[in-house]
Amino acid sequence: MIAIIDYGAGNIFSVKNALDYLGVPSILTKDKSEIESADSLILPGVGAFPEAMRKLGESGLIETVRAEAKKKPFLGICLGMQMIFDKGYEFGVTDGLGLIHGTVEPIEAPGMIIPHMGWNSLEFNRDCPMLCGVDNGEYVYFVHSFAAKCSADDVAAYTEYGGKVTALVYDGKTVFGSQFHPEKSGAAGMKMLKNFADYKV
Repeated sequence: MIAIIDYGAGNIFSVKNALDYLGVPSILTKDKSEIESADSLILPGVGAFPEAMRKLGESGLIETVRAEAKKKPFLGICLGMQMIFDKGYEFGVTDGLGLIHGTVEPIEAPGMIIPHMGWNSLEFNRDCPMLCGVDNGEYVYFVHSFAAKCSADDVAAYTEYGGKVTALVYDGKTVFGSQFHPEKSGAAGMKMLKNFADYKV
């Protein structure tokens, strides 16, 4: 069972619908015990970093998420991916979950339209279970103005948008982060979601 964490700032229904389509059991929940008993976790997110962290804090789930993400597969999607890093620099500085070391900063793409919105190809950087059976160069769907800056060792795939932009991260253990929306990225995105659902620690 995958627990989709419902903290009031996520694209939860599109993720749930995608998992339903794949036949993957999932629940939308903000219940601590359900999160602790789930096999895997997904943290969606849309909007601004400070507001999302505030809502997650108000839900009382920050420490639960931190603890459970070290034990079982965890996937942050879009803003949910950004929240897994140490700090975000949107409307000031906000502490993130610190699951992967790095910061989230405005996209540096001179001459390019911000927000970065639309389909861009992935450039694989390292082995990652979510990319199994997915072709290098597959197009996926992005909507974001901020991007993660972290060690290249944690970057599974980049995309090119006025330079390299972190698209998919993996800590080599339990934590995954997808800047793009796999649930809106056609067959390739659905394959990545299925790979995550099938991943065991």
